[in-house]
Amino acid sequence: MKFLSPRLTATTALGCALACAAALAQTATVPSPSDNSGATKAAALGKLLFFDPRLSGDNKMSCATCHEPEKAFTDGLKTAKGAAGKSLKRNTQSLFNLGLYSAYFWDGRANTLEEQAWAPIRAADEMNQDPDELVRELSAVPGYVQQFQSAFGTGVTKEGIASALAAFEGTLITRNSPFDRFLAGDKSALSEEAREGWHLFQDAGCIRCHSGPALTDNKFYRLGVDYRDPGRGAITGNKRDMHAFRTPSLRDVARTGPYMHDGSFDTLEQVVQFYFRSTPSASADGLTIDFEPLMGRSFSEIAPIVMFLDSLTGEAPEISPPRLP
Repeated sequence: MKFLSPRLTATTALGCALACAAALAQTATVPSPSDNSGATKAAALGKLLFFDPRLSGDNKMSCATCHEPEKAFTDGLKTAKGAAGKSLKRNTQSLFNLGLYSAYFWDGRANTLEEQAWAPIRAADEMNQDPDELVRELSAVPGYVQQFQSAFGTGVTKEGIASALAAFEGTLITRNSPFDRFLAGDKSALSEEAREGWHLFQDAGCIRCHSGPALTDNKFYRLGVDYRDPGRGAITGNKRDMHAFRTPSLRDVARTGPYMHDGSFDTLEQVVQFYFRSTPSASADGLTIDFEPLMGRSFSEIAPIVMFLDSLTGEAPEISPPRLP
């Protein structure tokens, strides 16, 4: 996919805006389970597991080690740190609004929230935990045995662990951002500069990939940011997918820096500038890049676009560490 003509016509831009508004409206009505439902019990169990260092092989790391609630469920680092403090090669993505995705991780190696939950637990470089050993550890904790029985009617199982973590992560929804309110009809929700940024965001073609309820198309692109990481290509074995990464969500993006899969940009201003001028025409392996720099755009447009991106910050659920069994 080569973006040779980034400018949208007025008709196309209006269509994108209306489609985006309709999709974002869906997010405001994401159902929440009732207080007495099995889903609520599973989410409560998932929260315990999320904060429990027993999920790591050395009992020192929890999911919350890299996904800190006060940092929009990221870690604020350029790239994550794994087992024994080892620096990993990719930036930690936020867990907000995961239920709106169709693929998970930068390379899309997981297709469900349950698969996503297990991947870092089992990974040797990350939490380095053996799933069978984890089941044995948790089964020795009476509080967990009771929680699993209440939520699933079973003892501790690998399936239950994944389902509980997925249920908790599915509750991490942000709502009612200034942009949401603007699309709902409150024209005062955005400043004049942010409204200009929304216009420029459409006019520059950003909305082609950043659309829908999570402002991502869930597809994979080669941007030429880094040629060391094979990205999607390592999953599919397809040469065309080498160095391609999933379009990140822009919801709450002002909270989730550093940016790109390798954390190479500290600020949103740097990200927009990259798209304006710095995307290369070909990668080190000679394959084409999926995006050409927007040479016709003025740097004066960067500030309003960033103001628009700031307006995508929603109201986040308040999550505090629980008392573990």
